[in-house]
Amino acid sequence: MLWAGRLEFTMATRKKHTPEQVVRKLATADRLLNEGKDVADVCRELQVSEQTYYRWRNQFGGMKADDAKRLKDLERENATLKRLLADAELQKAVLKEIAEGNF
Repeated sequence: MLWAGRLEFTMATRKKHTPEQVVRKLATADRLLNEGKDVADVCRELQVSEQTYYRWRNQFGGMKADDAKRLKDLERENATLKRLLADAELQKAVLKEIAEGNF
């Protein structure tokens, strides 16, 4: 895009893929790799960077879509439980301070 005599580059917006989409894209990548395409071509076709492809491969490799969804759900639930535990510990510390008369 040309603007005021300068060339302005717009960055592509980052797309958030669901775990199911990632697993499907990895299955497509496996099929393309088996057909003889190299990783760079596969990544171009999937519209992801090679770094993203390898990160997905490490995180979701060998999973089915249901497994990936369940993993993400468990990670979300775990984060919620950790937050609740931290809040409970903070409340306990406050009540302890009040009980000792240091308030």
